[in-house]
Amino acid sequence: MYLPTQNERLPDKYRGGVVAIGNFDGVHLGHQALIAKAKSQSDANDCPLGVLTFEPHPRTFFRREEPVFRLSTPQGKAQLLKGLGVQFLDVTPFNLELASLEAEAFVEQILVERLGVSHVVTGYDFHFGKGRKGSPDTMRKLGEKLGFGVSIVEQVTDTDGIAPYSSSAVRTALRRGHVEKAAHQLGHWWSVLGTVVQGDQRGRTIGYPTANIALDPGCEPHEGIYAVRVRLEEGGQKKCYPAAGYIGYRPTFETERMFLEVFIFDFDRDIYGQEIAVDFVKFIRPDKKFNGLDELLVQMEADCKIARKTLIDLASSDPMTGYQLGALQANCEL
Repeated sequence: MYLPTQNERLPDKYRGGVVAIGNFDGVHLGHQALIAKAKSQSDANDCPLGVLTFEPHPRTFFRREEPVFRLSTPQGKAQLLKGLGVQFLDVTPFNLELASLEAEAFVEQILVERLGVSHVVTGYDFHFGKGRKGSPDTMRKLGEKLGFGVSIVEQVTDTDGIAPYSSSAVRTALRRGHVEKAAHQLGHWWSVLGTVVQGDQRGRTIGYPTANIALDPGCEPHEGIYAVRVRLEEGGQKKCYPAAGYIGYRPTFETERMFLEVFIFDFDRDIYGQEIAVDFVKFIRPDKKFNGLDELLVQMEADCKIARKTLIDLASSDPMTGYQLGALQANCEL
């Protein structure tokens, strides 16, 4: 997938394409419906399929003191979009200059001049331009004026036609430890993508060496133990490993920052500095403080037993393989 550099005019081979616009945090099933609409348009017109998104998240720009619980890192989002067939991804900096652009100037400068769009697809609630004055109807009118087509995707709900798919609903589910509910909103297991960093290596001394990933500010799933699947590259091949994962502040050891630690079963490779993806499959129990190391070790053994069984069952019947991105996950796409 092609990623233009900041403010780069899109190369001719990608111009004249269909572009879907949005934040796409988590790339949930509502987002996927929007991408599918854009893809059907690009297929019909035999032209490129692209996405325009923004970094940082607009809420981060307007309320810097309130970190956003991001469901996907920019790199993770790019990988998810690539899995949906997106051919180019323009990540536009959300800064004062962009926030000050009037709606028509946004369309002229970014969509027409920089990306050369032939068709634009947005959600029913997409607003743009200074003061969010631009609406879907504004986009339609500007498309007529400036010579590109516009499709607006209405709210997408679950199979019962009741609950809308939304990033907010996924965040709420994850804060409560409801990872299966979050997955059915996403169409894939929620994942943390990151580089393995060196921790204090305490796990090695007690027989549970862990791979550690630094969590971004605002990341706040329910603290505790999970059954997780770790995806990584090994010998040029993409592989999945069962593991037990922990998110929290490690109260038994009185640490002061949040960790994601994963104990990969039957694995003894050094993966410091390597990028891995951690898929959250089942919440096992909340975090707690133990009265000493012996009590902790007994509980860890029990947690790992539950995680192993959960992941064995998952291998034979993964509910996410019925979705496009969930199927790619199961095939260890990273």
